[in-house]
Amino acid sequence: MKKAISISIACLVLLSSVFFIVGCGDKESETELNFTFKVVHLDGTEKTFDVKTCKTILGDALTEKGYISGFQSQYGLSVETVDGETHKWGGDIYWMLYINGELSPTGVDSTKIVDGATYTFKAEKV
Repeated sequence: MKKAISISIACLVLLSSVFFIVGCGDKESETELNFTFKVVHLDGTEKTFDVKTCKTILGDALTEKGYISGFQSQYGLSVETVDGETHKWGGDIYWMLYINGELSPTGVDSTKIVDGATYTFKAEKV
């Protein structure tokens, strides 16, 4: 009986260790980050996503999840498509990035994720 209990405890310890190591082991962050991603489409409709990631840069996390896409320019990632809606670079509509309701001072590929923050892409005419 004692042997069975010892083996069970050893298995639980081993499984716990595996989950801890695998969690974000090969990713950028050792802990999972959680944030809200909001999209405001040109027609005014909104979508909200709860995102969990081990990435530390917003652009990396949103690209990995398939929420955004674009192209690399000399200034960084130029986002053209968000949640399936595309606005090509050089037009009169752009995707603007907001952090907790404020216009972001950084691009999506240089914005560090803050756990619990809200990041919004809003289609706006400029």
